[in-house]
Amino acid sequence: MLLLNLIVAGLMVALTLTIHLVGLVGLSAFLRKRGVHPVNLKSVFGQGVSILFVAVSLFALHSIEIWAYAFAYLALGQFDGIEPALYFSTSAFTTVGFGDVLPHDDWRMLGAAEGANGFLLIGWSTAFLVAVTARVRAFEANIERLDD
Repeated sequence: MLLLNLIVAGLMVALTLTIHLVGLVGLSAFLRKRGVHPVNLKSVFGQGVSILFVAVSLFALHSIEIWAYAFAYLALGQFDGIEPALYFSTSAFTTVGFGDVLPHDDWRMLGAAEGANGFLLIGWSTAFLVAVTARVRAFEANIERLDD
């Protein structure tokens, strides 16, 4: 059963990494194409709205990934309905791990893999958001130097 856990976990990790990569590339392209990248906006309000849009988009990406795991748990017969599957998936993905709702013992390794996967993806999103906001700060610093 461990081998099957690892195979399913590997497939889920590959799927969620792909979703994340496509999402980040798409988000970057959207920001550039529409000219709404925070660096291109002159007003503080516009930059704030753009950064908020990025944060909400990242949250949406994580939601898709969490739902993917929830559907996997349902397909494996680990939960009786979508609510407990989604609840467990969210707590595993975010590494909170409340422990009040658990899959059967023979599939708990998948939950552990989801936690490691979620930790990586949340870190990747954080790095992306930091990079976006750092570019705004660098842009503002260049403007301040021109004013001097």
